Amino acid sequence: MTATIRKCDIQDLKTLRDIGIETFNDTFAAQNKPENMRAYLAKAFDEKKLQQELNTPNSSFFFISHNNQLAGFLKVNVGTAQSEPMGDNSLEVERIYVRRSFKRMGLGKKLMNYAFELAEQQHKTKIWLGVWEKNTSAVLFYEQQGFVLTDKHSFWMGDDEQIDWIMTKSLT
Repeated sequence: MTATIRKCDIQDLKTLRDIGIETFNDTFAAQNKPENMRAYLAKAFDEKKLQQELNTPNSSFFFISHNNQLAGFLKVNVGTAQSEPMGDNSLEVERIYVRRSFKRMGLGKKLMNYAFELAEQQHKTKIWLGVWEKNTSAVLFYEQQGFVLTDKHSFWMGDDEQIDWIMTKSLT
């Protein structure tokens, strides 16, 4: 398998938006009302919001390609860019999305390992993420990577309040 990872920049905005909408929709549309999906996607993948995220110094996006085909992306945050105040010793994996046709190829694990490398390079002692409690395949994947449930918070999908599990892995 030939997989490559590269950092995204502002020129990748439209592609990042398109793949984000595609993968989120593929993963969650069947379990959510269409109007809630539309509301969430319009907010989360708004071009101005994504542009701001791409320009945030403590946030980084990375594309993963398989055999020169774009397969998914990773978004990580540190410092004040984290979506929860977890401290300067933490790195957040905010998004790890793999396109449907590239699942079960080990690309999610490659992205997660890349996040671990980034955390170690930045001398972080903890890596964390939020995952919908009903996304059982993702929860299992994170558990296999050494993450444990440490907290919960609300996540709004349109007008539907859902619960995200906060999962953490110590890097020390």
